[in-house]
Amino acid sequence: MALLDGKKLLITGVLTDRSIAYSVARRAQEEGAEVVLTGFGRALRLTQRMAQRLPAPPDVLELDVTDEAQIAAVAAELEQRWGVVDGVLHAIAFVPGDALGGRFLEAPMASATSAFEISAFSLKSLGAAFAPLLEKAEHGGSLVGLDFDATKAWPIYDWAGVSKAALESVNRYLAQYLGPRGIRSNLVAAGPLRTMAAGAIEGFDVLAQAWEQGAPLKWDLSDPEPVADACLFLLSSLSRAVTGEILHVDGGFHALGVHGGAVAQAQAVAAAAADASEG
Repeated sequence: MALLDGKKLLITGVLTDRSIAYSVARRAQEEGAEVVLTGFGRALRLTQRMAQRLPAPPDVLELDVTDEAQIAAVAAELEQRWGVVDGVLHAIAFVPGDALGGRFLEAPMASATSAFEISAFSLKSLGAAFAPLLEKAEHGGSLVGLDFDATKAWPIYDWAGVSKAALESVNRYLAQYLGPRGIRSNLVAAGPLRTMAAGAIEGFDVLAQAWEQGAPLKWDLSDPEPVADACLFLLSSLSRAVTGEILHVDGGFHALGVHGGAVAQAQAVAAAAADASEG
């Protein structure tokens, strides 16, 4: 039996075929799931175009996560269509340009607030709105969000990093409040990928180079498949006892204290010391 046989999934954030969300949608269909996509505003046409490239072109519903009426309308549509939702992928983030690229100190409150509302609070919005459908799922429903390690301050990431820290906290509180209803909430913290969102971040190559040089398992900036497969695990019944978790899929970069050339240098020093002791 396929991993997601019979599952009904709502997937947000499909904009290009290089996105993590697109890979999740495609892999979910390959594993037996039925999916519906969402899009918003001018990007809605991009989502509709990408839907046609999937193995079984799904419907695309309009969803603005800052509009409670639209969220409620999508929930009502899926209740009428399916009566249950097994999983929701939250692949939504936005940070105004004046809050990125080294402008942390200059960023206005309005931009920081917008980043929080769209990138973090929206996870709560989806969790609350779809809880009545998620709790009907066999083995419990699953809410999965996309993260970027927020335990550190990254160059040029600025208020996007603060928003991800908020997202991680929202995830923990959702685990607390939705868990008694049988609903899981987890995040996948991915390494940097060359997606449309990444292209909007000035200095993205600074982060990209760090992962290319420092991830012990190596890191392919153009391959979202490992991240998508982790999402599939969390959307599947195999994760039925996992909630409040942040699953890192970054080639192991997050686990190291030093990276790249520093690692090689430390290993060379250790090897030299070992040779000297043996001599």
